[in-house]
Amino acid sequence: MSHYIAMNRFKIVKGHEKDFEEIWETRTTYLENEPGFIKFNLLKGPERQDHVLYASHTQWNSENEFEAWTKSEAFRKAHSGAGNRGHLYLGHPEFEGFEVVDGATVG
Repeated sequence: MSHYIAMNRFKIVKGHEKDFEEIWETRTTYLENEPGFIKFNLLKGPERQDHVLYASHTQWNSENEFEAWTKSEAFRKAHSGAGNRGHLYLGHPEFEGFEVVDGATVG
């Protein structure tokens, strides 16, 4: 069975890592009851000169189920207030969507 992975990459201004992580630790995502949702991870990546790279990583049964979630009330509620935190970011989050290649996974 093929899965879909949706990722947003965030460039977080150095010194605001804990603020960003706390937002994710305390927010209500509304994901757990969404059809097709499998898993969520927040990933902390490399430190650069002016930012630290993070990625939100969600796994879904299909791209269609992910797309349906992005059009839902749950999605709107989960992302309300996000525009009030611009001081944490360098630029806008960068979305990347991936289809898992059947037969190329382990586990």
